[in-house]
Amino acid sequence: MNLTSYKPWDTQVDAENKPPLAPFTTSSELIDKSIDCFNKLDFYFGKCLKTMSEMNHLDLESKQGKAPGGFMYPLYEIGVPFIFMNAVGSQRDVVTMLHEGGHAVHSFLSKHLTLTEFKSTPSEVAELASMSMELLTMDFWDVFYQDKQDLKRAKIEQLEKALEGLPWIAAIDKFQHWIYTTKHTAKQRKEKWVEINNQFGNQIVDWTGYEMALENQWQKQLHLYEVPFYYIEYGMAQLGAIAVWQNYKLNGLEAIEDYKQALKLGYTKTISEIYKTAGIAFDFSGNYIEELAKFTLNQLDVINQTD
Repeated sequence: MNLTSYKPWDTQVDAENKPPLAPFTTSSELIDKSIDCFNKLDFYFGKCLKTMSEMNHLDLESKQGKAPGGFMYPLYEIGVPFIFMNAVGSQRDVVTMLHEGGHAVHSFLSKHLTLTEFKSTPSEVAELASMSMELLTMDFWDVFYQDKQDLKRAKIEQLEKALEGLPWIAAIDKFQHWIYTTKHTAKQRKEKWVEINNQFGNQIVDWTGYEMALENQWQKQLHLYEVPFYYIEYGMAQLGAIAVWQNYKLNGLEAIEDYKQALKLGYTKTISEIYKTAGIAFDFSGNYIEELAKFTLNQLDVINQTD
């Protein structure tokens, strides 16, 4: 980028000043390509999305007056979930669709369970299903990108964001434990956030002139207000998803079967047992995190070396 000073907003643009990726133009195209992508990974996954499409259980397109956000909503009585989102044609929309599609597949696979509570899983399990699907489908993103360089960009962006999110999750978790267990003033709160941000964040960004923005940066994470002590689970699930992806890269279809068997369990087993069924460990030791990080960085190198 040829910059002498790296400001906060510089982290959100393409380093080569390329235009945003454009994987689709209409919601129907997003649906068709997502079904195709899922089919290539596992025919059952594609069948789940196709069923939802045929039943009009996909409300994907952004429009005036529509509520923001994106989510999958399980419909326990009929066993066919609903996906809501606001697609505008971006790569983020593709990831959202695949993510919510992972939740939907989870809902389909656990619909046989007799009790509703068995189908209601904690975030460590629910997000394992969705975040894993983001990574597992990457080998088939060519349905969205015919241009090899665009495909390469999309994959690199996906993996970089997966790794970049982990330090932020750690910072938010440590900060919220401090604010809810320590008496403090507004000034001390700002100082503590800067301290924690310096511990987990990068030291590249120059906040000179924008110190107030840095001190209050934590406020963009609404979980601190709405659902205290709920955020580290995203980090657990992200690490689990990388482990599922690693298993897939090593063992192929056997790993997909492990993933499906884990999702079928719903919440009838402990979290660690569900992870074990998926072929991975519920482990957050330094050594294990380092192993997963090295694997991801290695995959980034492989992608970067492709033409």
